[in-house]
Amino acid sequence: MIREHEIPTSYVDRPDFDPNEKELNEATISMLNGLIETCEDGFEGFKQAAEGVKSEDLKRTFTKYSQERAGFVADLQNLVRTLGGDPEDSGSTAGALHRGWINIKSAVTGQDDAAILNECERGEDSAKNEYQEAQKQDMPEYVRSSVEAQYAAVLAAHDNIKMLRNAAKNESASAARSVH
Repeated sequence: MIREHEIPTSYVDRPDFDPNEKELNEATISMLNGLIETCEDGFEGFKQAAEGVKSEDLKRTFTKYSQERAGFVADLQNLVRTLGGDPEDSGSTAGALHRGWINIKSAVTGQDDAAILNECERGEDSAKNEYQEAQKQDMPEYVRSSVEAQYAAVLAAHDNIKMLRNAAKNESASAARSVH
């Protein structure tokens, strides 16, 4: 979480603000708002996943990731405000999940833990790509450090979900073989 006192005064309103810096801020604000949408989708997707899985361990894991994404949203919104922008707060496309989370509702409806894990991994693939693209842009160093820290957490979540999904697939395959 970025605290106001950690933001360099060089990025706060100044009378000598140069136009190139304004363009950088506008591009940074746009990029941050895109990440806000991505994290809001992740928040909602993981929340739905937690409600749909049978496994208590998965419920805890998905709840943790949902809360983590909510924290990312708050941090990103603070960064946008610091840059003088209006942070995204409505979610993507009027609350409709996308960016990789499209099929989470149907997976949850079927209450198939393996299918839900698959959709969560797809959602995290999308988040991973968004963060990778964001890091290619120029941005103030304090913004970059926050984005990089969030990206590391997204990668860790992705890898954990992928491992859980693979374990669930192997368990399903073993169960299917033992039936025959």
